[in-house]
Amino acid sequence: MSNPYIHPSAFIDEGAQIGENTKIWHFCHIMSEAKIGTDCILGQNVFVANQTILGNRVKVQNNVSIYSNVYIEDDCFLGPSMVFTNVTNPRAFVERKEEYKDTHLRRGCSIGANATIVCGVELGEYCFIGAGSVVTKDVPPYALIAGVPGKQIGWMSKHGERLYFDNRGFAECPATHERYQLVSDTEIIALK
Repeated sequence: MSNPYIHPSAFIDEGAQIGENTKIWHFCHIMSEAKIGTDCILGQNVFVANQTILGNRVKVQNNVSIYSNVYIEDDCFLGPSMVFTNVTNPRAFVERKEEYKDTHLRRGCSIGANATIVCGVELGEYCFIGAGSVVTKDVPPYALIAGVPGKQIGWMSKHGERLYFDNRGFAECPATHERYQLVSDTEIIALK
């Protein structure tokens, strides 16, 4: 393992925790209480606030701000210019730092470019948020979300392929051949 790579134009506040092999590129700002895991990649112009945790192997594309109270597990993907919020009713003249809501991204989820994640939601494992979507409520594991407001339009495999279920409720990932079972309209499971 090697130390993290930090581009000379990046600002890393004293106290920030950055894991080995992580790469932090041009014009990023990492605040002092941020925690970033190993093998992460933060593209150009990424901001990571205090009270923020990124797991291992997280990829953050250009122009993303990760605000306080966002918790990101391992292997998540954050597309270019996607947006997080941390207050549901902001006003410039009202201080609401005590009202920040937690947002949780579970292992392996992906968020497309220009999507918005409204605070206080949980994105389930390996879910897939389409580009430009606005997520206003919790998302089940493996769900495919699209639109404004975001609605579930299908299911995705762990590998990131669209799943199509047969009349018995089974689907196979076309890339890996892993099998999935539809348990209900709102839940699928990966078969061992």
